[in-house]
Amino acid sequence: MRIGFLFNHDQVHQVAHSLPIALALAEADTGAEIILATTNPKLQAEVTRLAGLRLRPPVSLQPLSLTTRRSKAIAAIFEQFAPATKLLVYGDNLEFFRSLDVLVVAEKTSLLLKSRYNLDKLKIVHTRHGAGDRAIGFNKESSCFDHVLVSGPKIRDRLVTEARVDENRISIVGYPKFDMHCGSKTHAMLENGRPVALYNPHVSPHLSSWYRMGRQVLDWFVEHEEYQLIFAPHVMLYERPFVLTVDRLRFDRAGRIEERYLRAPNIHIDLGSRASTTMSYTNRADIYLGDASSQIYEFLRKPRPCVFLDAHGTDWQGDRNFAHWAAGPVIDDVASLGAALERARNEHDTVYRPVQERLFRYSFDLDETPSSERAACAVAKVAGLAWRGTTTNPRSQIA
Repeated sequence: MRIGFLFNHDQVHQVAHSLPIALALAEADTGAEIILATTNPKLQAEVTRLAGLRLRPPVSLQPLSLTTRRSKAIAAIFEQFAPATKLLVYGDNLEFFRSLDVLVVAEKTSLLLKSRYNLDKLKIVHTRHGAGDRAIGFNKESSCFDHVLVSGPKIRDRLVTEARVDENRISIVGYPKFDMHCGSKTHAMLENGRPVALYNPHVSPHLSSWYRMGRQVLDWFVEHEEYQLIFAPHVMLYERPFVLTVDRLRFDRAGRIEERYLRAPNIHIDLGSRASTTMSYTNRADIYLGDASSQIYEFLRKPRPCVFLDAHGTDWQGDRNFAHWAAGPVIDDVASLGAALERARNEHDTVYRPVQERLFRYSFDLDETPSSERAACAVAKVAGLAWRGTTTNPRSQIA
């Protein structure tokens, strides 16, 4: 039995959503061979770093790359605009994918193996990446996986009602990323008593506050040194010169970061380092300032004040795609930011904390059993393996 875990992205932010499952599966001694497949040196380095001494049999590392002249030529032309390598790597490595019995993935491009390359016998398990509310997370592609692992009842309910996923092909397993990173914390900002805000805009132009309001936000913090700011946007915002999104076809560019922001003593800027992917900033911040990123739910593991930026005139109330905006004040003008921050802090315990706790409980089903072990149990069941781990949590079993 060969079970592959695929890490196929430009950045490393999806690694912690599936790597803990692979390691837990290996430690359960199911007899399966566990292959960690990476598609670029950055991913290989991060998988190796996080796995550490646990990267030993039955776990092995399998680098994948483009192997044909045609694919390399296409990637050379289009990679600066779109994730060409990420899409082409499947066709160039079909022999590897055919050798697997089960493939575990954190994203949806892997469905090309079924829709384009007819690998119908390969069982593909989707771990998802994040517990956010964006509509794209519940589109029809989710129903094409053989099994889906979800963090809590919110994700299950929306997959069933919106994507028409058979409930018997869903396992609620908690959030394996918490097993790996919940204790991570950076000291990028001084512990000087001033509150630390995390500005975490999304990459998608039709959802993000960055393109229309972002520099005004940074200007506000330059002028208000009573706050400290961590500016850590989605790691893909500055990955390429241009941003192209396909869920709603949009094209934009993030632009340069001006010197006045880089010099500001109360602003720490991180445009995509490892710290942006390990919950270091969501654990460190006192206040969350964002728009559509699923990192809000990682921040809410410890309820704290939040403010949300609406740069698109969104009719958000009652819209499940913006459920997280109930966790704090929503503003559409940076001139209102100071008042919103004060309101979020002053009304946190009486108004927003109960809402945040409700949102978190609906998004995450956590218990004494590590989420990665619950997820590994579900993968073993999909593979038809006898589970030799310790968990017997029925919520991570297949009905």
